[in-house]
Parts: sequence; C-alpha cells; structure tokens
Amino acid sequence: MIERPALTFPAELLLKAQRIKLLFLDVDGVLTDGGIYYTERAPQQQGGEAGETIKRFHTLDGFGIHLLQRAHIRPVVISGRDSLALRARLAALDISHSYYGVENKQLIGQQVLQELGLQWSDAAAIGDDWPDLRLMQACAFSGAPANAHVEVRALAHHVTAARGGEGALREFADLLLVAGGHYARLLAEESA
Repeated sequence: MIERPALTFPAELLLKAQRIKLLFLDVDGVLTDGGIYYTERAPQQQGGEAGETIKRFHTLDGFGIHLLQRAHIRPVVISGRDSLALRARLAALDISHSYYGVENKQLIGQQVLQELGLQWSDAAAIGDDWPDLRLMQACAFSGAPANAHVEVRALAHHVTAARGGEGALREFADLLLVAGGHYARLLAEESA
C-alpha cells in the first residue's frame, strides 16, 4: 500500500491551490495539442465549412478529469470553439458544465460561480492563449501547458512540464489533488 504521494510540488503552490473546488479549462491547446484537423468532404450547402473537425485527446487528461470529479473538484469547460468531436469527448467524461463558442470566458466563469454558489477564490483555471488570460487572472490559481503562449506562461502560477494534449491537464489535476489532500487517498483506492 502506498502511504504518501510520490509527487512533490513547491509549498507555495500547494498553499495557493489547497482550497480549489472548481477548475475552468480550455480545450484547444490544453486538452488537445492545439491542432485542428479537417476531414475532406463536399462543402455543405448554405456556405458551411467543408469537412468535419477531428480532435485528438489524451487518456491521461481524461483520467485526471475523472480524479478531479472523485475529489469533488468540478471541471468546467469553456471553449472558444465548438465541434461534434469535442462534445462527444466531454459527454464521455461526464462534464456537466461545458460552454462552446465563447468569446468572454471570464463572464461565463462569473455566471457559473454564481450558479454554484462559489467565489473566484474557489476557482482555478488552465489555459494556453490570450483568450484565457482574463479568466486566469480572476481565479485564485492558474496553470498553463509547457507550450502555451509566453504571456500565458508568465501569468500562470504553474507551468506544466507536459505540453497541451500530452498530459498537461493531468499534471495540473495532480497538483490540485495533492494540494487538496486527495491524491494519496485516490492513489491508494486505485492500487488496492
């Protein structure tokens, strides 16, 4: 039986993240590598896009979301884009709060917090580019993948070693789980 987590994070990060109850996350560049792939097919009538969006998600990130849910840290997706692939993945992950095609992520974040009776001090965010900056600044704790834009990395409390779509969300989730005192219990449950 594992008695203590093998992960360690600086004490100042753990103190900042210890009371997090909700995680806002971006999709493209966080849950995916940021690439957008289109299949070829005939253009839709009425001027729609040709092709369907294909996105690649990493299982480490999916399991990280599952662990956050088990620790009662609510994942909330706020994405600037929308696609059937994204909706299918989030449905498979049982994420009940998902917002698509959003321009002002901070405004949606405020609405979600009010709906759930939470404050910005209860929230963390992870993002990769300028549309995520205001939301990240409003939250008590923030993170960015290793390949996020330089301005986002400079603002983030924690920059992951992993790149977006390659386990960055899982690494950030692990930090939140350690800070909240959940990691060792969840690890013990999984390894029992």
